[in-house]
Amino acid sequence: MYYEIVPMDRSHIPQIAALERECFSTPWTENMLEDALFDSQASFIVAEAEDGSILGYAGLHVIVDEGYIDNIAVEEAARRHGVASALLDVYCRFGAVNLAFLTLEVRKSNLPAIALYEKFGFQQAGLRPGYYQRPREDAVIMTREFHHEAP
Repeated sequence: MYYEIVPMDRSHIPQIAALERECFSTPWTENMLEDALFDSQASFIVAEAEDGSILGYAGLHVIVDEGYIDNIAVEEAARRHGVASALLDVYCRFGAVNLAFLTLEVRKSNLPAIALYEKFGFQQAGLRPGYYQRPREDAVIMTREFHHEAP
């Protein structure tokens, strides 16, 4: 399965919004995604196939040296092909150079995602009770710290 990781642009928004509706019970809207394009603290990337279809995407917000991963979503047919790993790797490489830490929330029952994040060095840092709706579920807070040598 060939794809490349590229920055999100306006042409990707309808497909990403559809992927949001497929993957999440409270999906981001096209307007929310468009707002992210113009947010200087946001970086959204997509895994784009040769035919222009979106296999997955991820969003990151950076505040000073703290990174907050908003969403990582992969189309069902493209799962288990390394797409989520490729997206996450971009943010981890960025974090290793620029950030003190990356953090995210994941449904407590989403064991495949938790295993992926652990593979990338994220550790469980706490719980947010009842964070998710439809169905109501706790979120596991996962964080990866980056230790930079002082000059």
